[in-house]
Amino acid sequence: MASKRQRDLLSFGVVLVIVVVGILLWQPLQVIDWTMIVPFVIFVSGCWVVVLAGMQSSNPQKYGMSAFTILGWGVLLVAIGGAWFLYYYSWIYSIIVVLLAFAALAIGAALKRK
Repeated sequence: MASKRQRDLLSFGVVLVIVVVGILLWQPLQVIDWTMIVPFVIFVSGCWVVVLAGMQSSNPQKYGMSAFTILGWGVLLVAIGGAWFLYYYSWIYSIIVVLLAFAALAIGAALKRK
């Protein structure tokens, strides 16, 4: 497991790659509209936070956030980015995504063992 400083540097690099991929999807490839860059970055950053939660669970830090807390933030970022992205199609889909994320977090918290 990498030290905190190495994980921070790794996360900075991953966020830069995510932003570059979002810009590439917009301009040269014309896959997404320019208004969808921010939701894409939030969604994929949430996926990265979920990966960081997996790293945290294998080597928990004293006085740090628990892996479940980091996972919760990652799920919320994925839900926000996905809901914002789906709002382009219909606001109902956005509400469904957010409610599913809250349901998953509630079920995970209820089943969480210490």
